[in-house]
Amino acid sequence: MDAIGLLREAHARVPELARRAAEGLTPEQLAWAPAEGANPIGWLVWHLARGQDAQVAEVAGATQVYLEGDWAACFGREPDPDDTGYGHGPEDVRAVRPESADALLDYLDAVHAATAAWLGTLAPADLDRVVDEGWDPPVTLGARLVSIVDDDVQHAGQAAYVRGLLGA
Repeated sequence: MDAIGLLREAHARVPELARRAAEGLTPEQLAWAPAEGANPIGWLVWHLARGQDAQVAEVAGATQVYLEGDWAACFGREPDPDDTGYGHGPEDVRAVRPESADALLDYLDAVHAATAAWLGTLAPADLDRVVDEGWDPPVTLGARLVSIVDDDVQHAGQAAYVRGLLGA
């Protein structure tokens, strides 16, 4: 398997991990947090999808899935391209209210489809392209794509843990 195939495989695992954490939950269960200031399942899955959507769109030169259609309204949000969950405080976290687990997972599936389609256009040499000069060393496309998977898997695992605490 080449590097692109490896990245496609890694990214393809995220939706199933998130699905196991969120599928079948009510809006109230998606909003439940195990402690004050902790992140609920709905926010965790929304955030991992938003992070992937915004970061992949940026490096792909594409429009975020979130801004195409009425996705933001499904979460009680405005269609703000910078509203990804990074920097959210407790009030911001509580304000993300998925209308249903299906809406949450449908958005994640749409983001995954866009990511998978774009990954299919890459050649191995593309992974060496610098996408962010603000770090030392500068961030390559390959490193960014690994970072996105790493972040998504961590948040999916956190969501699964919260589901366990919820007893659902």
